[in-house]
Amino acid sequence: MKATEKVKSLPAARSCLYGVGLDKTQMDRPLVAIVYAHNEICPGHYHLDKLAESVRRGIEAEGGTGIRMNAGVGVCDGIAMGHEGMKYSLPGRELNRDAVVDMVRAHGVFEGVVYIGACDKNIPGYLMAAASMKDLPGIFVTTGPMMPGYLGEGKRADVVSSFAADAQFALKKINEQQYNQIMEESCPGPGSCAGLFTANSMACVTEALGLTVPGMATAHAVDNRKLRMATESGRQVMRMIKNGHYTLGDILNERAFYNALVVDMAIGASTNTVLHVPAIAREAGYEFDLDRINEISSKTPNILRLSPAGDHRMIDFDRAGGIPVVMKRLCLEGLLDDQAETVTGSLTVRINSTEDNDAVDVIKSAGNPYSKTGGIAIYRGNLAPNGAVIKESGVSPDVPRMFRGTARVFDDEQDATAFIKSGKVQKGDVLVIRYEGPAGGPGMSEMLYPTSAIKGLKMDKDVALITDGRFSGGTAGICIGHVEPEAYNGGPIALLQNGDSIIIDMDKREINADSSDWHDRQINWKKVDKPVKDHILKNYRKSFTK
Repeated sequence: MKATEKVKSLPAARSCLYGVGLDKTQMDRPLVAIVYAHNEICPGHYHLDKLAESVRRGIEAEGGTGIRMNAGVGVCDGIAMGHEGMKYSLPGRELNRDAVVDMVRAHGVFEGVVYIGACDKNIPGYLMAAASMKDLPGIFVTTGPMMPGYLGEGKRADVVSSFAADAQFALKKINEQQYNQIMEESCPGPGSCAGLFTANSMACVTEALGLTVPGMATAHAVDNRKLRMATESGRQVMRMIKNGHYTLGDILNERAFYNALVVDMAIGASTNTVLHVPAIAREAGYEFDLDRINEISSKTPNILRLSPAGDHRMIDFDRAGGIPVVMKRLCLEGLLDDQAETVTGSLTVRINSTEDNDAVDVIKSAGNPYSKTGGIAIYRGNLAPNGAVIKESGVSPDVPRMFRGTARVFDDEQDATAFIKSGKVQKGDVLVIRYEGPAGGPGMSEMLYPTSAIKGLKMDKDVALITDGRFSGGTAGICIGHVEPEAYNGGPIALLQNGDSIIIDMDKREINADSSDWHDRQINWKKVDKPVKDHILKNYRKSFTK
């Protein structure tokens, strides 16, 4: 007798299953957990109950019983951004992991799991849960991108448009009517925001890992294909269960993580993937350090540029063939490990069954890319001896490869944003936003207001931003984040002063500042210790304090 059947045969367990309305026939079938975090405040999570119902239909069609569980949290970073709430977003990743693992392992009756992932920290948390429970069959359904908004005269909008409008309106670059139109159109319905920001980047990574049916990442939330894919995913997890031995352990191996990082670099995804993919790999028992990421980036062509790096949105990517076409083009150039497995079988079979019409207006060919190297790079130097991250595909080719600027130093994001909105920022400024790291924030806040303000003022070619916090997946421009060591832990970024000269060398992948008097500054340095209100942030700070 299988372990799950033993649990279901326990008298109290059986009584409780009767208590939620299951009959004997349903109870004796394989039980499959359907996990999701539905809420009515985040557009990416708003419709997950509908996807869960479609998944359940697929499970039942293949002879299983689907059990829906609202497990984890679904923070909307668009709402959390720009105030204290953003500090709680990244800790939600581990909350999602732990909630799912706790629900599945505690009950002991589930033979498989369908993970319905949605926004920025929800998908990574669910992926971490899946990696830690890779002894079980499982499959992912992702929320689906939001459609772009429309501003007239052929102009489209996404959530970055609303962030950019903040500074534009403050400096009277647009009027109130234009501002209100942008607010109404930037998020026109359910789904993850319409560009290649963090949520959609992680959906693409999930598909590249082999954890979804083909095309899942780009099928839009309002497209009936998404519901049909959810139903098929329910069927497919049951096929994996019937197979008897095909689990996520057969998929989540070094080949899968290598392929995911190659795709990540090829599409120029969010810099936050550098935070999440290694964490997911660690849960599965594998390590990918920053140098490994740079190594992959150096030989991977960047073949896609969506908003914020370009004018195309996820809908254009979907119509061009999505992740299957990207992987086919990379595979034909020998850039992927085609021995990897997916939830539907071998990657080779998936690649061979993908149709590619060879159009290059959205997805370039690997032989004629936007750039010969990947969209994300790791920088070091005396300001970031342990590394920092930049989305190079979001930097205009007009920016000099050696950018020299003058430091303007801020100890929190709000002061930096206020400085930009005041109109005081100058060409050649390097805005340094520190004490926003995992310990210093605490919570490693994601910042889109300052970066979008710079872009909205059309200064993204002339002004750089550096932070020990994170920049949003919606960021474009000369923006370097994740600086380590962070200021709170005494990193060199803590020693910077207004007026310091900073050099960003894109060829050497370094950020450096004049360090001639850093010894004296170190002696006089006093840590900025921001107060925290509750145990979530106190515990988070403690885990990252060195």
